[in-house]
Amino acid sequence: QIQLEESGGGLVQPGGSLRLSCVASRTTYGIAHRGWYRQVPGGQRELVARISRTDVINYADFVQGRFTISYGDDKDTVYLQMSSLKPEDTAVYYCNFDRASGIDYWGQGIQVTVSS
Repeated sequence: QIQLEESGGGLVQPGGSLRLSCVASRTTYGIAHRGWYRQVPGGQRELVARISRTDVINYADFVQGRFTISYGDDKDTVYLQMSSLKPEDTAVYYCNFDRASGIDYWGQGIQVTVSS
């Protein structure tokens, strides 16, 4: 079992930046994808960005070049650098690691609020 813990969320003004971090509780050998999702109240959880073990990166269309996903040297930490934030980016952001077998690991989520 892998536990994921997010940090770095909070309140930021429109146009501002935040860097989310996600740390795994143990070595994450065999993980197929590391990524970030988000969810607004009453909405479905949606992909923001993810990176595969072969370094293929996918971004949601709404990212529009504003976010960058990366991971640490050991791949046990994944980051989401968010810039030019908009009020519509307000959501709970979740870290996700998944295996090719279909097993998913989720963090508890962290609130990001973009507001003046």
